[in-house]
Amino acid sequence: MDSFIRRLKYYGIGFGIGLIFVLFFFQNRGCSWLPGNRVKNSVLDRVLVVSDEEAAKLKSFGIGEEELVNVLNDGKVLFKESKKEGNPQVYVIENEVNGKAHRFYFTLPKESFISEVKIGAQNASAVRNSTQGMGNIIRYPNDENLIFVDSSKVLGCQQAALGVISTTELFKIWKKSARIDFSKSDLKRSPKPEHYIEYKDNKGRWIGTSSVWYKTKISISSFEIPFDTGCE
Repeated sequence: MDSFIRRLKYYGIGFGIGLIFVLFFFQNRGCSWLPGNRVKNSVLDRVLVVSDEEAAKLKSFGIGEEELVNVLNDGKVLFKESKKEGNPQVYVIENEVNGKAHRFYFTLPKESFISEVKIGAQNASAVRNSTQGMGNIIRYPNDENLIFVDSSKVLGCQQAALGVISTTELFKIWKKSARIDFSKSDLKRSPKPEHYIEYKDNKGRWIGTSSVWYKTKISISSFEIPFDTGCE
């Protein structure tokens, strides 16, 4: 029995040293079960959006898309400063950018597929998702099959008119130009928030799409097309 307890003690010491080693040298990046990393993964599992208004603020601090992604990799989640209840939840992540510490506010609206990032707020409780203007999409989740289109005759006809039947091909086009129109979106809509995303097709025409978050996919429920398709 003494031998077993001694071996268990050595195992515990070794495990503890190994855990400290991982936390110190890998800065928690490989530990998805840690509370801070769970929050970061929740943001990274969504479409990361920056409104035009916030983009101007971020630019004034010399903060671009790459720096924002680094915030999610290296920043520290300030749970006491965050708004963990309500809609949206707002998590504060602090990180040094260009030699200066900044606090970034990431929204997690319920049943939505976006996370909007803001800077310069007084506190997390004062942060709201945008309801006007446009938002640039700066990052998508790592899933080439992220979007799908509802299977209806009208939508199939519209896809054919647009010349894009494959949703993976449509997603590639989204990545080049898609942006969210906050004024046409309704993130408080029940039972699912509705997102209005517009993108430029291969002929340079702006195409609108209404979509909801279904499980882990963006489900497109309608297209708004600026020319007659003959689809009814």
